[in-house]
Amino acid sequence: MAVLALLAAISLAQDSPDKTASNKTAPDKTTSDKAASDKAAEKVAAGDREAGESSSRDTRIDLSPPKDDAKNHPGSKDAIAGLDIADNPDASDTSGIQEFHPWNPMKALKDIEVGDFYFKRKNYKAAVERYKEALYYKDGDAVASFRLAACQEKLGDKAEARKYYEQYLKILPEGPLAKDAHASLDRLAKAQ
Repeated sequence: MAVLALLAAISLAQDSPDKTASNKTAPDKTTSDKAASDKAAEKVAAGDREAGESSSRDTRIDLSPPKDDAKNHPGSKDAIAGLDIADNPDASDTSGIQEFHPWNPMKALKDIEVGDFYFKRKNYKAAVERYKEALYYKDGDAVASFRLAACQEKLGDKAEARKYYEQYLKILPEGPLAKDAHASLDRLAKAQ
């Protein structure tokens, strides 16, 4: 008990000089805190003045082409020549803008699989729709092109069948189905 009383007295003795020292410096801290709060108030007032101005002008991105872009990319103007927006970026008429469609090869693969299911069941109209959807999600898919051509041929649309057989040969001229595509094109040519 005596030891505890001794420790308590020592701790009180050590705390009392710190309290007197902090009391002596307290007026200095309050004056420095007051000066800091005055500066903060000035900043807030300045922020209120700037609140009416837009900050987006500071972050505007320059979309204009570089000075030597035409020299470095000579065919780029021709690629976007048909678009209204290319000539006048501020134009409200955006009818010339071509829409992009999603690129999803997994969805295209699933559409081909479902199209094959319909083709085996001799539901050629449903198969055509699924193969077209596969081509929507993956332009230039050789398998979808060939199978779509076969479906079109079964449905009697010779022009569409020829178009898709030729598309297959354009994609894979030496592909695994190239001989079949050539044979089908010859057969379609003889039929007319």
